Amino acid sequence: MTAKFVAEVIDSTAVFKETIFDGKVLFCTGGGSGICKRMTEAVMRHGANSVIVGRNLDRLTTSAEELSNATGRTCIPAKADVREPNQLRDAVSKAITKFGRIDFVICAGNFLSPISGLSENGFKTVMQIDTMGTFNTIKATVPHLRVTKGAYIHVSATLHYRATPFQAHVSAAKAAVDALSAVLAIEEGPYGIRSNVIAPGPIGGTEGYDRLSASDPHEPEGYVQKVYNRTMPLGRVGHVQDIANAAVFLFSDAANFITGQVLPVDGGNEHLREPFLPYPDCILDSEKAKSLIKPRL
Repeated sequence: MTAKFVAEVIDSTAVFKETIFDGKVLFCTGGGSGICKRMTEAVMRHGANSVIVGRNLDRLTTSAEELSNATGRTCIPAKADVREPNQLRDAVSKAITKFGRIDFVICAGNFLSPISGLSENGFKTVMQIDTMGTFNTIKATVPHLRVTKGAYIHVSATLHYRATPFQAHVSAAKAAVDALSAVLAIEEGPYGIRSNVIAPGPIGGTEGYDRLSASDPHEPEGYVQKVYNRTMPLGRVGHVQDIANAAVFLFSDAANFITGQVLPVDGGNEHLREPFLPYPDCILDSEKAKSLIKPRL
């Protein structure tokens, strides 16, 4: 059934002035691709310069050039593994040397695990990237945000609000990220720092969503699409711009009394959410579950 109403995807520049972040600097882990790249672009379109951080310097360099060209602002790449505190400190030093300040920080990390199982090392890797990566980023940047009275956004998920099959590793890591953000908000609030979480729902065009979009021979429309068609009150899955818009708002002065909060950006999906794989079949027959998921892209 076609939705009677489909929410429009709005660009933040249609709502906020393009100069609200003039003179500000964003430090973004994972900013070379996906959701975080679009978040970075949106903040830059409103006047900020940026530093994007990741492990693949070639991809970072290409993305930095694209972001600079698209926004007319300056974006520089900084190679670092968020699991390595010394590398993050070097990336922060690069940001300070180039721009003299850091006002905004986006902490993000992700890891896609094969549906067939998760090893102890796999679970540990997820926790290191998401949870320890967030902690390490905070430790490296918080002295500079105390100076600028800055703000953090942590990219989390809604998976841990209810039990989600095959997502134990991500659920545990993201729950920890939510907790870190809340504690950061109360500990650093007296220094003028805010900390909030954005929890994306299903976002079309991202790697995670695309992997769940393989068609079942018995479900021509695709099982996941059918689930989302009946569980999205606003008529569509999310767009990366929806997350970017939330970031612009939370970094803006319009949100200067908002801290320690978790903002789901999911079009109301959480209130109607069903397992994204057929349950309990996906537990009892793992081969059927595999058939619904594309190999890692």
